[in-house]
Amino acid sequence: MDIDTARSYIRDHHHAVLATRRRDGSPQLSPVAIAVLSNGLIVISSRETAMKTRNIRRDPVVSICVIQDGFFGEWVQLDGTAEVLSLPEAMENLIDYYRAVAGEHPDWEEYRSAMAREKRVMLVVTPTRAGPNQSG
Repeated sequence: MDIDTARSYIRDHHHAVLATRRRDGSPQLSPVAIAVLSNGLIVISSRETAMKTRNIRRDPVVSICVIQDGFFGEWVQLDGTAEVLSLPEAMENLIDYYRAVAGEHPDWEEYRSAMAREKRVMLVVTPTRAGPNQSG
């Protein structure tokens, strides 16, 4: 599977599990919502204080398994790196992210306030590999 095919899958499927690395090298897994922004970026919303954010700041290597809402069926794995985009730079991407996952928000000013209050960040994923390339 190529990365553009994976990107297309993510546009329609937002449930995923993100794997980052703890300080000791062991995996840390987090259920997340993933999206492809209008500019093609693959992103995940998080908080400054979340372990996944801290892990990515220390070691940007990530793997993500994106699944269907019903769990069984097709899925996509992405491997690559992620960078943390903090506020205020992250705000427009957080708005685009919300639109990609949930549609229009009833009150964008409240959304902006909530993002600041929650110290939200955008995890921007740069995939280097996508799969699966075969099934077993």
